[in-house]
Amino acid sequence: MKPILVTGGTGTLGREVVRLLLAQGCEVRVLSRRAHSGGGHAWVVGDLATGAGVDAAVAGVSAVVDCATTQGKADVTATANLVAAARRAGVPHLVYVSIVGVDRVPLGYYRAKLAAERLVRESGLGWTILRATQFHDLLLSVLRVTAKSPVVPVAAGVRFQPVDAGEVAARLVELVGGEPAGYAPELGGPRVIGYEEAARAYLRAAGLRRVLLPVRLPGETFRRLRAGGNLTPEHADGRGTFEEALAARFGGPA
Repeated sequence: MKPILVTGGTGTLGREVVRLLLAQGCEVRVLSRRAHSGGGHAWVVGDLATGAGVDAAVAGVSAVVDCATTQGKADVTATANLVAAARRAGVPHLVYVSIVGVDRVPLGYYRAKLAAERLVRESGLGWTILRATQFHDLLLSVLRVTAKSPVVPVAAGVRFQPVDAGEVAARLVELVGGEPAGYAPELGGPRVIGYEEAARAYLRAAGLRRVLLPVRLPGETFRRLRAGGNLTPEHADGRGTFEEALAARFGGPA
């Protein structure tokens, strides 16, 4: 059985993808910029940003699950290097994880993800793209940072539909086990939650007293966010709620 390569396999999403693939008895190879050992799978050293080592990483694999991200425009270069190596190796299936709303919300990072999607679509490879909403972990991280201040600004009118990263990982594993599907149905969390509501829930769970300051932010990006460009209510297939994520983080009911 040929291995499946996971990029970004040391991140929140990638670790869970690796765990689930191993649980299914798959042979797994993880690309990392640094040498590692252990984990029950193979490691290969390579750098998507430069392309170094990527040819060796994709050699002989049955599929690639691309969970790597630079959180910026360098995602385009990284995806281009991965696609080029996968094409040279004749990889049958490339599964790419993207974000709901990259074609609607003009954030710089979203534009980079949309450009990376185009590289995957035009690669000549068998491909599947899964767009998911923001992870619980991302929203929790943002709130953790902003809650350090006695006054917490919240973007008025902005809503999120956070999803559990483990559920996204499970969907990716399901997709990589099938035939290339093009754009897979999006995956969103079970409930849409306003930024202010999320902040209040976070403060309550963390036992913090802060003043919330709703701010109506200008610009096209926030106009699109207020219009729900980052949401996918018709694909609210996730089950884990933000309140459950808070309870898991703080050890009690939110």
